[in-house]
Amino acid sequence: MSTILLVLIYLAFISLGLPDSILGSAWPVIRLDLDAPITAAGYISMTVSGGTILSSLFSAKLIRKFGTGVVTNVSVFITASSLLLTFFSQHFLFLFLIAIPLGLGAGAIDSALNNFVALHYRSSHMNWLHCFWGIGATAGPIIMSFFLSQKGEWRLGYLIIGFIQIGLMLLLLFSLPLWKKFETDQQETQNTVSEIGLFKVLALKGVFPALLAFFSYCAVELTLGLWGSTYLVSVHSLDAKTAARWASLYYFGITMGRFISGFLALKLHNRQLIRLGEIISLTGALLLLFSNSPSLFLIAFVLMGLGFAPIFPAMLHETPNRFGAALSQSIMGIQMAFAYIGSTFMPSIFGIIAKAAGFHLLPLYMILLILVMILSSEYLNKLLHKKSYPIF
Repeated sequence: MSTILLVLIYLAFISLGLPDSILGSAWPVIRLDLDAPITAAGYISMTVSGGTILSSLFSAKLIRKFGTGVVTNVSVFITASSLLLTFFSQHFLFLFLIAIPLGLGAGAIDSALNNFVALHYRSSHMNWLHCFWGIGATAGPIIMSFFLSQKGEWRLGYLIIGFIQIGLMLLLLFSLPLWKKFETDQQETQNTVSEIGLFKVLALKGVFPALLAFFSYCAVELTLGLWGSTYLVSVHSLDAKTAARWASLYYFGITMGRFISGFLALKLHNRQLIRLGEIISLTGALLLLFSNSPSLFLIAFVLMGLGFAPIFPAMLHETPNRFGAALSQSIMGIQMAFAYIGSTFMPSIFGIIAKAAGFHLLPLYMILLILVMILSSEYLNKLLHKKSYPIF
């Protein structure tokens, strides 16, 4: 039964990644079709993130009341419905309305499944699951590009991805009895803290540095993903095609790094994986800052992708170890909310900084965020030193 559930969760992570990257890939056609301003995509994306942050904060209460299986199923249905409704869009403002339930569904799924895996499966699976998210995020634009080549039918791209989500929902619906068996012990444990509020959770020992680590990680990962190509073009005069290709290798590094990290997790503890990732990513950022050779830029991008790869899954999987199974879902939801806040606002803040002072500040901005992440993680380890582990 645990194997069947694990397969479903892997499929859910592919499905979770599918819609995350299709707006950007289809926007050049969508904006012309719906006569939308080019900047509207950013605001639509922020609306999705706002819904995700909100549902992450309330996910613990929903999961405690209805269970992970039910919340995941309903959330996939909400996400699928939003994608299917996009087919009927005739004005770009309709996309803003759809973005709200799309974000609400995504945040609840993310928080629910990450905590479930952290409680019931090994760290290796957390890394491989997030690798599968990368497969979904890669497949989304491929599916969309196929339909865009068919006379610009972006609506059909959304429709097909929506039907894929419906298929997943049906599989999850038939698996509800399996989820309930797994959740009995978890529910009994978490009932002891069912009344603890958001502010009481925030006041718990070690929660603030954990939130800061999640915030800074997602901030730096998304900042490089958004502005890396622009940095190479504007600061080092690379052509746009080369810069885009190297930026894609950054995401390939993250996806491949998570596949490799799944095997490393069989030998290394989560804290060791986090440290290893932090050192590799910091090395890549320093290389980007001090190098002037195009080949070194490429190495820097790949290093940062490989370095970032194990950090997020290991931090997620470490949550029950740090705070206990009873509090893990409450803290997981808040961690995911802070992660989305970092990924939503910090790349935009760098855009404002770069417009005023130049894109050459990107490596410094990244180094600062990586150092905040390292200091937060190490302070958290010191604060909650239940067991010490060697650095490597």
